[in-house]
Amino acid sequence: MLGEGGGNSVFEEAIRNFLGPILPLLQDEKITEVMINGPKEIFVEIGGKIQKTDAQFDDEDSLQAAVVNIAQSVNRRIDDENPRLDARLPNGYRIHAVIPPCARNGTTVAIRKFSAVQLTLKDLVKFGSMTVDVAQFLDISMKLGKNILVSGGTGSGKTTLLSILCNRIPSGQRVIVIEDASELQIDYEHCVFFETRMADERGDGEVTMRDLLKSSLRLRPDRIIVGEVRGAEALELIQAMNTGHKGCLGTVHANSESDAMVRLEALAQGGDAKLSEKALQYQVVGAIDLVVQISRFSDGSRKIAGVSEVVGFTPSGAYDVQPIYRMGRLKKRADGKLDGQLEPTGYIPGFMDEIEDNGIPFPASKFQKISAA
Repeated sequence: MLGEGGGNSVFEEAIRNFLGPILPLLQDEKITEVMINGPKEIFVEIGGKIQKTDAQFDDEDSLQAAVVNIAQSVNRRIDDENPRLDARLPNGYRIHAVIPPCARNGTTVAIRKFSAVQLTLKDLVKFGSMTVDVAQFLDISMKLGKNILVSGGTGSGKTTLLSILCNRIPSGQRVIVIEDASELQIDYEHCVFFETRMADERGDGEVTMRDLLKSSLRLRPDRIIVGEVRGAEALELIQAMNTGHKGCLGTVHANSESDAMVRLEALAQGGDAKLSEKALQYQVVGAIDLVVQISRFSDGSRKIAGVSEVVGFTPSGAYDVQPIYRMGRLKKRADGKLDGQLEPTGYIPGFMDEIEDNGIPFPASKFQKISAA
């Protein structure tokens, strides 16, 4: 239900009074995202596919008034001086909006809905997003405290996967979660959640991801989780990973595992560190153990496309990212769905000895490449 998990009467009233034209869309459990491109164009995502709807607002003024009131109901603001809104709604939805003149189509809004049901690795196996072996390998990697970067495009399922991985952290640890707008669904005994804050009307009071990450390092974390690494906070995260904080996680927008490493380096360069390019690259390599690439495919499905280990540098100086599992050939079925699954590449991860020393029943034969039929 729309109000589930909210408990915010001001927010509920704002939703009903101002978002009436899209209220049925928000209440439809099959719809995962509502996209408004001005008052007369409203699209939704169903099963990973985008469809246009007949819903409309009366005019630009009514749509903009709706966005302004929703922002006020969650103590945010959107106006001429701050034409962008990025916020978490009390019911868990994520809203991003841009108003004219920046938005030439009219007020543009995306409302992403998150399932009330908490997914598990078993669910992703059931959905065909990964194989049983990959699920077990990721679970083992979480238990061993490997630093994992989840890479993918917008809407590929990065946040969902990150939430699932966080729920596999062994008990007895202190976890600090830092997000721009809270989205992660984490059910863990000792977990501290931080969320950024935008500046007020006078430009004061802003609290950034980097600020929160710096604070987290002074709060005795065992693991640090960054919902999305998109700025200079990348440097603090990399340094935390390199100074004894095992099992840190984060997501980044990138099209491949190698691209994810390059993007992380580029973001960290904005951190005002007095490091040479080479020193920073070595820190990046030392920080990340695994990169998990997740993608949304042409049939709307979201699957893990690869799991790779960061092992160093190639002779040419590029990041050496060795694939452990890679998506096999995808074949289209009669119903339009794609068939295919992750397959081992034959590469054995460098921490295989840790798996064996801990008595974990996951033999090296699990990484053996599958022979072509």
